[in-house]
Amino acid sequence: MLYVIATPIGNLGDITLRAIESLKTCDFVIAENPLYSKRLLEHLGVWPKVMVQFAEHNEQQVVKELARRLIKEGACLITDAGTPGISDPGFRLVRECVKNNVQVVPIPGANAAVTALSASGLPTDKFMFLGFLQKTATKTVSALQAAATAEATAIFYESPERILKTLSYVANAFPSSQIVIARELTKIHEEFIRGTPLDVIHQLKTKPSIKGEITVLISFKNDV
Repeated sequence: MLYVIATPIGNLGDITLRAIESLKTCDFVIAENPLYSKRLLEHLGVWPKVMVQFAEHNEQQVVKELARRLIKEGACLITDAGTPGISDPGFRLVRECVKNNVQVVPIPGANAAVTALSASGLPTDKFMFLGFLQKTATKTVSALQAAATAEATAIFYESPERILKTLSYVANAFPSSQIVIARELTKIHEEFIRGTPLDVIHQLKTKPSIKGEITVLISFKNDV
């Protein structure tokens, strides 16, 4: 059996009682970064625990072996932050488990995209999660156009190093759109920046530096 467990995206208090109980009782933990996850398990009081790494650099080598092992054992799949499988390789293990008739049990919790959306003030009735966008202007605009055509709020992740360039693409293609930047969600320096693409670019440029995990939300509706 595989338990897919969402872990905190910042504040360590954002984990469910069910998640903690599953981590305590499972046979082993499958982690994206065992050294990083060890700190969480120590905080929760469930360390020591047998841990196996499952990340982008070794997923092809271990995915089939793990799926076979899970036929007889129970494990918890966790990622560095948030819900496993969302913009990380965890979905490949889930897919292999499904192929091998291994029961997969989701244990919900923190997710940066939905957390940001809930406090954004943008329309929530329809949204499109785009993960990490391609780096070129053409591919970025193409992905966002799909959300605009569907009249959905677009949500994607971006790095501090690329955020200004990405927003310049948005400003050129969708100048009247409404943007919300959610930075360092659930952490001490949590911040929301709102406005048109040019407004947000201006606000970011006034900062001495741009740091932290960034979630970008864009509404293309005129009545926001």
